[in-house]
Amino acid sequence: MNPDPHSSLDEKLRALAELAAGAGHELNNPVATISGHVQQLLPGERDPDRLQALQTIGAQALRIRDMIGDLMLFARPPQPRPIRLDLQAVAEIVVSKLASEAHQKDCRLSLRSAGPLPVLGDPAHTRTLFSELTRNSIEAAAGGGQVVLEGGQILHEGRPAARWVWSDNGRGLQAHEREHLFDPFLSGRQAGRGLGFGLAKAWRIATLHQAILRVTSPVG
Repeated sequence: MNPDPHSSLDEKLRALAELAAGAGHELNNPVATISGHVQQLLPGERDPDRLQALQTIGAQALRIRDMIGDLMLFARPPQPRPIRLDLQAVAEIVVSKLASEAHQKDCRLSLRSAGPLPVLGDPAHTRTLFSELTRNSIEAAAGGGQVVLEGGQILHEGRPAARWVWSDNGRGLQAHEREHLFDPFLSGRQAGRGLGFGLAKAWRIATLHQAILRVTSPVG
């Protein structure tokens, strides 16, 4: 008898949720204590080296807090509250917000008009999905590359659907990188894909909306 892949996935997510809850409880208190002491020491510090060290400690404590939050959101995300929204309008907002980041990374970011693409989706979830996939492409194409977003209407299993494509000309992905691309904390810096929960969050949001993420990376 073949195991049910959906059942296996549910079990993994439940286990991750338990880990996230336990880790969040155990780690948040010491992280909050460290961050609190740093905030108390910063105003009175006059030595430049110690001031920089305190700022670094504070920033790293906040990073730990954010990583715990990402883990907990991934394991136990809030249920989407779908409304009718336009994916083209969502894409325009995301591209506008990330234009400066793309410029700083020497990356050309462009959006091709697809016209209105109405769907049912959670507005906050959808913006996060578009932001993470766009930011991922910017990381991949940094240093003179380009990223193009383009949407359109298709038929999926005989029903009308919306499709969005993020194209970048980064160096591409190896087979093992594609296989684990949406795993939390995958280190893909060799592929320009960053480190952390960005793509994992995108995958989680897509599954909650019965959407499908597909990855292609031609050789070269």
